[in-house]
Amino acid sequence: MISKLYFLSFFLPVVFLNAQVSTTLVGTLPEDVLESSGLIYYKNKLITHNDSGNSPRLYEVDTLSSQIIRTITINNATNIDWEDITQDESYIYIGDFGNNTGNRQDLTIYRVAKSDFDVSNTISAERINFSYEDQTDFSDVQNSDWDAEALVDFNNQLLIFTKQWQTNGTVAYSIPKIPGSYSAKNLGFYNASGLVTGAAYNKFSNVLMLLGYSPQLQPFIVRMDELTTNFSFNGTEVKTVLGIGFSQVEGITYSDSNTYYISSERYQNNLPPIILASQLYTFDTDDTPQEPEEPPIEIPIDSAKVENELIIYRTFGSNELQYDLISNAPLFGRAIFDITGKRVRHTHGSLIENNRIDLSGLGSAVYYLTFYLQGVTISKPFILN
Repeated sequence: MISKLYFLSFFLPVVFLNAQVSTTLVGTLPEDVLESSGLIYYKNKLITHNDSGNSPRLYEVDTLSSQIIRTITINNATNIDWEDITQDESYIYIGDFGNNTGNRQDLTIYRVAKSDFDVSNTISAERINFSYEDQTDFSDVQNSDWDAEALVDFNNQLLIFTKQWQTNGTVAYSIPKIPGSYSAKNLGFYNASGLVTGAAYNKFSNVLMLLGYSPQLQPFIVRMDELTTNFSFNGTEVKTVLGIGFSQVEGITYSDSNTYYISSERYQNNLPPIILASQLYTFDTDDTPQEPEEPPIEIPIDSAKVENELIIYRTFGSNELQYDLISNAPLFGRAIFDITGKRVRHTHGSLIENNRIDLSGLGSAVYYLTFYLQGVTISKPFILN
């Protein structure tokens, strides 16, 4: 949010890193989302929201024009300080945990069912309440280390990344994705040498991107590879400058293994007089989807007793495929292939949460839904038109 920013000073030294990420400007965001603070990519559209003091609304934004397509109101939520948004296959999660003064004791993540989001512009949310396990002082301190602006879904848990104004680093905290009240577990500290304002965990490439800016409003990203199931800051970390000049970047998301979107808030300063528009950017990496782990081939002792059956169905005109998989064997992964044998989708077994698959982004054609089970692979065709 604008009131949180340090004043930009051209007399302070700015440290530029060796590498720079090449970005493309998609466009200026509309007036309704001047304080865009988080991003996700869902059904070929971006979803964003404003931060503190604004209405409890989500906005669908076109990826080409940067214009609002649809507005969704959450009727039982309050936007105290919404700072980031993430998703899994079934839900959208909105982090109301902006805490610039460090005194909030009502930190919340709103959980919205995608099944409701898809059919109505007025929906309700469930609450996931939390506090930090190691915060004992709730004194009102301007620019606190207990602020937070970044949220991701990672390995069936929610990870929160703090925005430490004093330390210029971030701490990762973990909480469950189920409504309730929790003590967020400290997973470690990372010296970002800046303010972390957004995050995206790319499940296609197993890459975490942290977004932020320096106290002089110089945007950067921190790319983290070699992530393990139990998250820690022990992987490969590379920090690079975003090639967009000074900007209050806030939201980051991905649409595939190597395409990312970034949003910025409108920034205004009186002395010196500076106005930076709220904008939408995109950039690419050279990542490729991770190959599934080759499941061990084991033939059951009595294969006649193991029944494997796959039933798939889809409502005409729907972009969602549903299936029933009947098997006693452990599930290692799920994939979709086109008729040339090219794999166009893959989900590791540990990330499969339900029996619904979003087909958005796939063209009209014949595809094969495939499951990798211990000792057997099951595949059935379906037509998308």
